[in-house]
Amino acid sequence: MIKFIIPAVIVFLIVLFWEKINETIYKKFKVKINYIIAIMLIAILLIISSLLYY
Repeated sequence: MIKFIIPAVIVFLIVLFWEKINETIYKKFKVKINYIIAIMLIAILLIISSLLYY
């Protein structure tokens, strides 16, 4: 039961404090976290599709 509750709480807190997290990372690294996530998602999809193709 704990193994389902802890990740749910972590995801809830990330969603709740997303703007604050995004703002903090932007101040430190001058890059929006949304761009990083989008690039990682595209890269993962490309890797999966290339593995499925070959």
